[in-house]
Amino acid sequence: MNQDEVITGDCLKVLAKLPAGCAELVFADPPFNIGYEYDVYDDRRAKSDYLAWADKWLAAAVRVLSPSGSLFLAIGDEYAAEHKVRLDALGLTLRNWIVWHYTFGVNCSKKFNRSHAHIFYYVRDPKNYTFNPDPVRVPSARMTTYADRRANPVGKLPDDTWVLRPQETDEHFGADTDTWHVPRVCGTFHERLNHPCQMPEAVLDRIIKVASNPGDLVIDPFAGSGTTLAVSKKLDRRFLGVELSEEYADAVRKRLQMIEFAEPEKPKVMAKRHKKPQKV
Repeated sequence: MNQDEVITGDCLKVLAKLPAGCAELVFADPPFNIGYEYDVYDDRRAKSDYLAWADKWLAAAVRVLSPSGSLFLAIGDEYAAEHKVRLDALGLTLRNWIVWHYTFGVNCSKKFNRSHAHIFYYVRDPKNYTFNPDPVRVPSARMTTYADRRANPVGKLPDDTWVLRPQETDEHFGADTDTWHVPRVCGTFHERLNHPCQMPEAVLDRIIKVASNPGDLVIDPFAGSGTTLAVSKKLDRRFLGVELSEEYADAVRKRLQMIEFAEPEKPKVMAKRHKKPQKV
C-alpha cells in the first residue's frame, strides 16, 4: 500500500484497493453539490445521483477504518441530514455533531449568508477509540472568570461549536476560550492555494491530534488542497490522499515538499487509547 502521498484518481477505485481497517482516522470534505467551480468534478449533480454516490464512497471509507478508528465528515446544510442517516446505517457511533461557524462566509442575495458548515465526528467502536484530550484542552470559565477551586487544573475539552475568525492564526487558539478560533481560508491568506474549498490547517491540526497518534495512518478521500495531508505530515502521521484532479494533486505534492523546508519539527504526542465512552 502506498503511503505519504496523494494519488490521482477516483476515490472509490483507490479505497477499494486498500486493506480493510488500515486507517485510524478518515477525514472527508466532499463536494457539497452546491455549484462550486472545480476544474474536473461537476458540483451540480441531480440529488438522487449525488446521494447514490455518497452511499458508495461512505461505505468505502468505513471499510478502511480500523476497529478503533474515527471518521470526521465536513458537509453543508443541504445534505447534512442525509449523510448522518447513512453513517448511522453503516454502524458507526456519533460522538459529536459540530457546528463550524466562520466569518468571511459566502455572500448571498436571496437568503441569509452562508457562514457555517457541519462536521460529524463518528467512531467505529464507542468503547475503544483513539481520543487524546490533553493536546486540545483549554482553560474553563471556572478558571478564567470565577476562580472556582473546583475547576480542573488541566483545563477542559472545547465545546462542539467552533468559531473561526480571520484575526486568529492557524497556529494557536485563544487561551481564554473553549471555542475553536480559526480563520476560514480566504483569498488573501498566506496558506491559500488555487482551490475553491480549502480547509484551514488549524481545524485539521486539532482533529488529527485528538483522533490519531504519531505513526497512525490518516486517509483523506478528497484531498483537495492537501490540508489533511500537510497537517498529518507535520504531526508525524502517515497519510494517504486521493484527488480526482491532476492539477490539484500536483499542487498538493508541491505543498508537501515545501513542509520539510518551512516547518520546524513538532513534538510527538504520547499514544493513548480511550477504552470507555465519555458520559454525555
